[in-house]
Amino acid sequence: MTRTRSQYACTDCGWTTTKWVGRCGECQTWGSVAESSPAKARLAVSVVPASAARPIALVPLDDSRTRPTGVGELDRVLGGGLIPGSAVLLAGEPGVGKSTLALDVAARAARRDRSAPVLYLSGEESASQVRLRAERIGALEDNLLLASESDLGRIIGHIEQAGPALTVIDSVQTVWTDQVDGTAGGVSQVRAVAAALISLAKSRNTPIVLIGHVTKDGSIAGPRVLEHLVDVVMQFEGERHSRLRMLRAVKNRYGATDEVGCFDLTDHGIVELPDPSGLFLEGAGNAVSGTCVGISLEGRRPMPTQVQALVAPSALASPRRTNAGLDSSRIAMTLAVLQARAGVNVANQDVYVSTVGGAKAYEPAMDLPIALAICAAAGNTCVDPHTVAFGEVGLTGQVRATAGIERRLAEAARLGFTRAIIPAHGSEGVRVPPTMRVIPVDNLLTAIAAGHNMDTTNVRALRRP
Repeated sequence: MTRTRSQYACTDCGWTTTKWVGRCGECQTWGSVAESSPAKARLAVSVVPASAARPIALVPLDDSRTRPTGVGELDRVLGGGLIPGSAVLLAGEPGVGKSTLALDVAARAARRDRSAPVLYLSGEESASQVRLRAERIGALEDNLLLASESDLGRIIGHIEQAGPALTVIDSVQTVWTDQVDGTAGGVSQVRAVAAALISLAKSRNTPIVLIGHVTKDGSIAGPRVLEHLVDVVMQFEGERHSRLRMLRAVKNRYGATDEVGCFDLTDHGIVELPDPSGLFLEGAGNAVSGTCVGISLEGRRPMPTQVQALVAPSALASPRRTNAGLDSSRIAMTLAVLQARAGVNVANQDVYVSTVGGAKAYEPAMDLPIALAICAAAGNTCVDPHTVAFGEVGLTGQVRATAGIERRLAEAARLGFTRAIIPAHGSEGVRVPPTMRVIPVDNLLTAIAAGHNMDTTNVRALRRP
């Protein structure tokens, strides 16, 4: 007879090995490898289907129409709203506002549709703690049912008893079932819990929102299969010391994954920001030394981003290069190009570059506003306050083409800017707003002169000796 060999698996990531080791070879976690019994292969038995297959054109669409949540920024990311029977995973770092956003969405759904209740199940907090948060953000609704439960069997009982139009579970890593070995939050537990809840959502045609944790590197905690099981995966991002919160769709079976929602975290809850320019623009329209406004793209959404730069004498052998909200490698490359192609020498100076309002802009199109801000700070001059700039800067000093020029120009015109410095290449045939003057540039020296309303021969006046 064939000998059955034992198999060992990591309880955190699911990595398997034929012998026990103290450290997982995949996630490098100590003490997470345990023996698991090998599953026996069983052949599937033919079963008569409940309903026969029909032509795809005859499948009704009424049950798959999106239903708005009442939060415009969330509907933007979802592609119009929640679809009945869908499973949505909302992940984010601790304290970013996941539970607050989910509770606000549940209260709005309960307030809008009273034909069926909305169920909020918390496995991390007691019902009284959730009630305190609901009172703070104004989410007290008679049609919103609340329970503190982490047992999967009882959660399914709550859903079958209430028949909710929407179910929120906070969080999927705290739910456990005695049908599977392992602790709550482990690979096998999360896989079994998610599969059961998603199957229930499909069978009852009710949407379920699962709140998930993230690891220290920002990825969603639990097995990777969790992201494959759900229909929509959304990432809630934001700095702990900033009010700005960004909601991104990582996966969306019903819509695009390049939409971004903006929220403002206040003492009274999370408020959607259809126009977040107030957080990103400080003193726009005023001439301030060392600043330049760029238009970055977050997905398909143009976002105004103000870049501030400071160049100061350094007492160190190696001058400092500090930035916040921007790509350090691109700033270092921009400094080298400024020195080699435009003669702006800051090798012996400390350079500080930052964005306003906690915004993050890592796309290459922010190279040009970074270069203009650093150049203005080095010469203690001001970029024209009514000017925006965007474009990638190459190592040769060339300003390269970028995507979404028309959307960026439309957003800049809406914010009141009248001039735009854009790449000459790729801007042919672009529709320009009537209130805006466009200055196409093909190299960095021309862009610097255009930003300061001067001729290229006078750019040397901006160079720091």
